Amino acid sequence: MRKSSTTAKYNLGQVLCHREHTFRGVVFDVDPEFANTEEWYESIPEESRPSRDQPFYHLYAETEATYYVAYVSEQNLVPDASGEPLDHPEVPEMFGEFQDGRYPLQFGLN
Repeated sequence: MRKSSTTAKYNLGQVLCHREHTFRGVVFDVDPEFANTEEWYESIPEESRPSRDQPFYHLYAETEATYYVAYVSEQNLVPDASGEPLDHPEVPEMFGEFQDGRYPLQFGLN
């Protein structure tokens, strides 16, 4: 049986880095394939536009200057090797304390 191309490589709570842009983020949701707007997809330069048939990750992302939510294709992400927690203000709303390079999901939070 052939493995689906939409099987996610990364998990909720995992800290990742973008391959080209300088930001880190923690995965809080995964789409098995592209599920954003056509306008968003078309805004990516054609030469760097990712394939739609791969997992896309929702990340609480941060740079040295700002916090935001990012939507990134699997091909553009790599595991973060820093071992450092994130400062993103939304992380504690969904995850527990940073441990062993990842954040555990928290259930039953208000």
